[in-house]
Amino acid sequence: MKPESKKSVLHARLFAEPDDRGERSADVTTAYIDGASRGNPGPASYGFLLKGPDGKIILEMGKYFGRATNNVAEYYGLINALDMAASRAITRLRVRSDSELLVRQMEGRYKVKSPELKPLHERAQKLSRQFAWFAIEHIPRAQNAEADRLVNEALDRTGGGIIAREPESASAEPTRASHASSTPRVGARRVSARYAHGALIPTAPLDLPEGAEVEITVHERPSLKRR
Repeated sequence: MKPESKKSVLHARLFAEPDDRGERSADVTTAYIDGASRGNPGPASYGFLLKGPDGKIILEMGKYFGRATNNVAEYYGLINALDMAASRAITRLRVRSDSELLVRQMEGRYKVKSPELKPLHERAQKLSRQFAWFAIEHIPRAQNAEADRLVNEALDRTGGGIIAREPESASAEPTRASHASSTPRVGARRVSARYAHGALIPTAPLDLPEGAEVEITVHERPSLKRR
């Protein structure tokens, strides 16, 4: 028998079906994620919620972020859920999504052909590797109703900031956090992007308010220059 390649071992460690220890573990957090676009492409938002091992909601969040496709919105939901879980020192995470494309791409079963999705997929893969235990599962849309609700709520509040609820305020009206309070302001920051179909596609969400104007200085990476 041929020895397993490094890639196949990594794939098995990160994306295999949850083992018995993972399923029974008392410290596995579950993230339900979703994203949608009205028009595809069109106004887009993402939503996700984190549930603790006891099934109680730790956090639920939704955000309108501009114009995009359904698939881009799904990846934004995944990336932000991974970021939020890591920021809360969660080490064992299970992600559930009703997007078969996203799940199969993350598992390595589907190739990522879209230039729009490649940088987002790479970002999500990188973030997933920071967890001690990670699994991603495809679920029926009916089982993802809570994340879907957050997505549509954010779309209905186009330009209204981030919708965020934590346990102590879960029964209250959604907060409409302004970018001034939810996102640190800096004079300048370095952002990576990929050029495709006449547009620059950021490799990660920018968290800018709708209609914000930015100044861009382009530095083409040598490894990406045409030969």
